[in-house]
Amino acid sequence: MAQPPHVVIYTDGGCDPNPGPGGWAALLRFGAHEKILSGAEPAATNNRMELTAAIQALNALKSPCQVDLFTDSQYLRRGITEWLPAWRQRGWKRKGGALANLDLWQVLDALVQQHQMTWHWVRGHAGDRDNAHVDALARQARRGLSQSGNRI
Repeated sequence: MAQPPHVVIYTDGGCDPNPGPGGWAALLRFGAHEKILSGAEPAATNNRMELTAAIQALNALKSPCQVDLFTDSQYLRRGITEWLPAWRQRGWKRKGGALANLDLWQVLDALVQQHQMTWHWVRGHAGDRDNAHVDALARQARRGLSQSGNRI
């Protein structure tokens, strides 16, 4: 059986102030090919933008892939790898009650099921070139300079 394509994804999202206008960005790399996605929302939170970046990146994949996804968001990484199974088991609730961003977590959960996912946390603003790139794109999108396209 052939291995699925291997895709490396970097994502970032944020708001200023939080909550407030938000931007997100994703860099998808398949071999020598790169695709950049970004967008903005007039009213969001940092966490919603982090989730949106991952959702949009995974939505861009046309078939099941082996994915290494890099994020500087512990909320995103720990949510999907540690907390989500318990939320699902409790009927999409936290121990303390309602789950914030339920709509996005459910979409992300469905997308993740389509791929072989490995989640990586990278420290933000610590010199990782690709993390810095998606951070800059998310900030640019937030300022209304949304860019979308391919880089080769």
